[in-house]
Amino acid sequence: PRVRMVNLRKGETLEGDGPFADWGIPPSLVIDFQALVGDTADNVPGVAGCGPKTATKWLLEFGSLDGVIANADKVGGPKLKESLKKAIADGTLALSKTLVTLRDDVPMAMDWDNWKRRSWDGPRLLELFGQFGFRTFAQRVRTTLAGEGAKKNETILATAGEMPVGKITTRTPPKRNLFDQIDAADDPFTHGTGNESPVPPPKPADDWKSDYRLVDNAKAFDAFFKQFKKQKRFAIDLETTSLDPYHAGIVGLAISWAETEGYYLALKGPKDAALLDTEKTLAALKPILEDPAIQKVNQNIKYDLLVFRTNGLLLKGVAGDSMIAHYLLHAGARSHGLDDLTKEYLGHDNVRIDELIGKGKKQIGMDQVPTDKISHYACEDADAAWRLVNRFEAEVAQDPKLDRLYRDVELPLIDVLADLEYTGVRLDVPFLAKLSVEMKDQLADAEDRIHALAGQSFNIASPLQLREILFEKMKLPVQKRTDKTNEPSTDQESLERLAALGHDLPKAIIEHRQIAKLKGTYVDALPALVNPKTGRLHTSFNQTVATTGRLSSSDPNLQNIPMRTEQGRQIRQAFIPRDGWVIVTADYSQVELRLLAHFCGDENLRAAFAADQDIHAAVAAKVFKVPEVQVSKHQRGVAKMVNFGVIYGISAHGLAIRLGIPRGEAGTFIDDYFARFPKVLAYQDRTIATARTTGRVSTLLGRSRTFDPGGFRSNSTYHSRSQAEREAINMEIQGSAADLMKVALLNVHRRLTDDRFEAKMLLTVHDELVFEAPKSEVTNLAAMVRHEMTNALPLEVPLKVDVSAGPNWLDGEDV
Repeated sequence: PRVRMVNLRKGETLEGDGPFADWGIPPSLVIDFQALVGDTADNVPGVAGCGPKTATKWLLEFGSLDGVIANADKVGGPKLKESLKKAIADGTLALSKTLVTLRDDVPMAMDWDNWKRRSWDGPRLLELFGQFGFRTFAQRVRTTLAGEGAKKNETILATAGEMPVGKITTRTPPKRNLFDQIDAADDPFTHGTGNESPVPPPKPADDWKSDYRLVDNAKAFDAFFKQFKKQKRFAIDLETTSLDPYHAGIVGLAISWAETEGYYLALKGPKDAALLDTEKTLAALKPILEDPAIQKVNQNIKYDLLVFRTNGLLLKGVAGDSMIAHYLLHAGARSHGLDDLTKEYLGHDNVRIDELIGKGKKQIGMDQVPTDKISHYACEDADAAWRLVNRFEAEVAQDPKLDRLYRDVELPLIDVLADLEYTGVRLDVPFLAKLSVEMKDQLADAEDRIHALAGQSFNIASPLQLREILFEKMKLPVQKRTDKTNEPSTDQESLERLAALGHDLPKAIIEHRQIAKLKGTYVDALPALVNPKTGRLHTSFNQTVATTGRLSSSDPNLQNIPMRTEQGRQIRQAFIPRDGWVIVTADYSQVELRLLAHFCGDENLRAAFAADQDIHAAVAAKVFKVPEVQVSKHQRGVAKMVNFGVIYGISAHGLAIRLGIPRGEAGTFIDDYFARFPKVLAYQDRTIATARTTGRVSTLLGRSRTFDPGGFRSNSTYHSRSQAEREAINMEIQGSAADLMKVALLNVHRRLTDDRFEAKMLLTVHDELVFEAPKSEVTNLAAMVRHEMTNALPLEVPLKVDVSAGPNWLDGEDV
């Protein structure tokens, strides 16, 4: 009776029975209620299947949780009765009550003065929110500070007998407390009252200074060009008609070579807009843009490279990219986008693209935007990129290894990746059409088999129906439950666990899903992505996605085509060379295991690689204590799984699922492995210790990833601790593999040009390079590529590269 509860979001003060009226119970039964219902967000298990209505019914009928327990035989429904009895017997219910009961025995000094609400420190909050990436909260602080500042100014003006010009007072000003500003648009827990203003709060003023100039006539261009041709370094940003660089026309160019300054050269615009002559303007700029001695920078400059190349210009002299520099400094950051970086590091909100072109059906093209508006937008981007590049590069330069990685690897790689993307790869569309028909038939056969195994027809894509078949009808053991509803899960991991236990239906469903995904993602989708102008498929390679430094690809993603299934391998057959040429592939053999041997220094592993032994057979011989010639196929398979699993910090549980064996047996395999290769375990322990004490793990070339030392502490959860340890172990090995592949890419690409090969590099996928080449060049190309890849970086373990050539990406013979 002496306690009141304040709901900050709703602005309500509740007391008595008010807070729990919706539940239909008095406050005295809240603990009992929560113990029965549980809480998935806090990992309180509760009683399976017992929701709020059931809990209320039981408590009102039997008076308390103790009463419910005493009358467990009387509750309705056999399934719920079984769940309740199980929760009582195994201690789940008692544990749940302990977890939801607030502790009232904590020693605490009753210092009421220290508990009074005080004013908040806006600048300190901004600093903290910026540090931890809470952008929405930071914006609320800025808005509040701006409102308080405006309020002070209005008071001063009113005192002087003046009022601010243009002040509109048609509605009550919003409260200015930070925590009272959460409205329906921001807060998922509340619903608007219908009286909210449709106009968003104005952006708080910042100290962004700008002098942006629109260049849309010959006189203005001459004045601009007189200054421009003196510059040895500048930022250049294109505005285009499309995000696809192979269809993009140039609407205009923004150029900046000093903070606050920018020039926008308008080439396309609305009807009757003053514009420069596109052909004459680009011809005048061409000698500067194609001069490698003049440095060009931007945010994601690879896009500009490709657009220029599509429009007949070869941009040379790429010397900086704010996105890549920031990625090297903060690989795990939530965003490397220009708007986010400008906001975080320069305290400025860039004009958003949708403010220019709108959204949805009303969206217009960039060439329809008035040139004065697009001028400010484009110059702001170029100016921001200029400021950010200079800021990040100065920070990168403080670490000599990171600086070399940036300047000698990541920046030159932009040109190489742009060349691969522009070249593209040819696709056998008729072959994929035939494969699509075959997969359709395979899906129909798989569906019939699934229905036969289930004993009835059902919608395979429905988790609800699948759950009923697997766990209610067939009584298969539940592997895990969903977070929201606590129902048995039918996700991929659960099906894999059931399949590993020997159940045919989950295995058949997995196969059905695999075929359906391949058909939808690749077989049916790839032909639609072929560029009608070039007749080839052009993927995009991304340098700033994977925290380990690995390249990724998108639109389409060619790195996820599985090679373990027949259908996945067939998709690779659709990648073909130009007429009369062949596809050549060069693939690092077991590169991550070799790097493990390099880092850990284990003599047995190093000796096996030095002798070019079958590493999996060699490891199996050690672990199973048999001569290598007597290693069985099963033993080699176990060793292979352990070999690769160790790199990623595999657990006994994970290995058991993958091999379909008991967890204890899997644990024994791992223990035997480390007993035979003790330096591997010592290396992993050193790596984790380094991450724990320094908060960083670095690669061969100095690429680093930051870790929260708290994630390794014994008082953190098992999941967070094991994940942090796996990521630390994986970073040095996979990150160094990324370093190795990038250096190899650069060296091979250089040799292709210097040695005047006709062959073209097409793709890089994981540890593999893909080329198309005339048959007459295959032998020399193979020798060159093998040499450059095996000598990319000096290691204590020899590198091996498998090279093959054939009519497509799959069917190749060793070279």
